[in-house]
Amino acid sequence: MDGLTPLPPSDPPAARLLLAWGNRSRGDDALGPLLLDRIQRWLAQQPAALRRAVECLEDQQLQIEHLLDLQGRQTVLFIDAAVGLQTPFSAMALTPCRDSSFTSHALSPQALLQAYRDVLGERPPPCQLLGLRASQFGLDSAPSPQALADLDAAEAWLRAWLQQATAW
Repeated sequence: MDGLTPLPPSDPPAARLLLAWGNRSRGDDALGPLLLDRIQRWLAQQPAALRRAVECLEDQQLQIEHLLDLQGRQTVLFIDAAVGLQTPFSAMALTPCRDSSFTSHALSPQALLQAYRDVLGERPPPCQLLGLRASQFGLDSAPSPQALADLDAAEAWLRAWLQQATAW
């Protein structure tokens, strides 16, 4: 024996991953993390089966390392502020796509899914993007009143999505 203690087996990841990003000090860019805060408070009051099925992860931006967070998931919901929406929020399915963000400072969810495919050699889990209507990104400013009002509608949609997605 080499004196090393084997690591205990780790628990499998939660079936659903909510991955939100944004800068909390740049106005409406904080919407993704703020929605994640709300959902975490709501999840704390839900049955244990639902709580165990969902993991919440926040970052300031998507990074290539996040591809490891996607492993073993049944589904992933990316959450971010979105400019130009005519509705309070939008939800759309994502597919892997190589784009210019792959080598830039800001990585798109589609480029992350492509990196998952390229690095791990397998298809990523089903993913969606929840875009939250945003318009103001001033440094050291609070989210706009309209964005906060819109966040209520996105939260209601996300709660229903989680309940439906975990009702097996």
